[in-house]
Amino acid sequence: MRTNVTTIVCAIAFGLLVNSVVVAQDPGAIVAWGHNGYGECNVPAPNSGFVGVAGGADHSLGLKADGSLVAWGRNYEGQCNVPAPNAGFIGIGGGGYHSLGLKADGSIVAWGRNDNGQCSVPAPNGGFVAVAGGLYHSLGLKADGSLVAWGYNGSGQCNVPAPNADFIGIAGGGDHSLGLKADGSIVAWGYNGYGQCNVPAPDSGFVAVAGAWAHSLGLKADGSIVAWGWNGDGQCNVPAPNSGFVAVAGGWNHSLGLKVDGSIMAWGYNIQGQCNVPAPNSGFVGVAGGGDHSLGLKAANAPGDLNCDGAVDFDDINPFVLALSDPTGYQAAYPNCNILNADCNADGDVDFDDINAFVAVLSGG
Repeated sequence: MRTNVTTIVCAIAFGLLVNSVVVAQDPGAIVAWGHNGYGECNVPAPNSGFVGVAGGADHSLGLKADGSLVAWGRNYEGQCNVPAPNAGFIGIGGGGYHSLGLKADGSIVAWGRNDNGQCSVPAPNGGFVAVAGGLYHSLGLKADGSLVAWGYNGSGQCNVPAPNADFIGIAGGGDHSLGLKADGSIVAWGYNGYGQCNVPAPDSGFVAVAGAWAHSLGLKADGSIVAWGWNGDGQCNVPAPNSGFVAVAGGWNHSLGLKVDGSIMAWGYNIQGQCNVPAPNSGFVGVAGGGDHSLGLKAANAPGDLNCDGAVDFDDINPFVLALSDPTGYQAAYPNCNILNADCNADGDVDFDDINAFVAVLSGG
């Protein structure tokens, strides 16, 4: 891939609702598109230093390299109010109207709407290695391969099927849940009115799982995606060529896949433009789905690439000058780019000391 990226399969959670969490060598920026009625696509400045991304119904979350979380969008239930101390996080999950964070000590923190106990993590709150959120329920994966589920259970979405062992990945859907087993099979349970729990045969060879409102998705080891459940908007019709995928995510009624070349494909319900990936559709290392919006995590581009087109050339001169003279104006003009690309002398600051280094990069030196 474009950078040294490790996809944490067991942390592919629900963005309503699925999110994918990645750990990137070079923290980058988040790109968001689709419904923005609550500001869920307005990534707060500075849009840099992110290593993970997640989506809820109408809110979004980003994990920073320093272990802090940023949340934005609808906050009527406090789902964007990250509890103190906002530090030590290594994973995130977005539920319908609640949020979840995994701490380095193996505990889970949950906040937002809690009318069904979806934020009340069962004791003992420890030993977790991944977290996921459903519409009104939550899931956690333990280091021993067992799953814990809590919150609304009207459709049995919190009743983990036996044997509760050998899980390596989790995902939450609207009122259903999914678990990826070490043998490459997927187990699904909860509401099944649209067949979202009927994993298509052969139930094998899966390396990642994602849940949406009423459909489910699985990524195969061969790079193909399998989707099943409600298909009224074509959300289960994976576009051709169905190959080269490295991550998968689901929104309310749309689906997303990250390709090995760093591009994102999106399909299904698109009335809010949630399937229209903004240009340039390249350099992505993570993908997540919200209710009617989508998110992608970009890798930090090469020093000097200030317009994020993948090349350092004369087209980067004006944005470089803008980055130096007006950082806020630069971020507004290039919201999908990382201003740290202007740190051409790699001293940690973007300032006039970078000019000579930028000229050297521009000239091929």
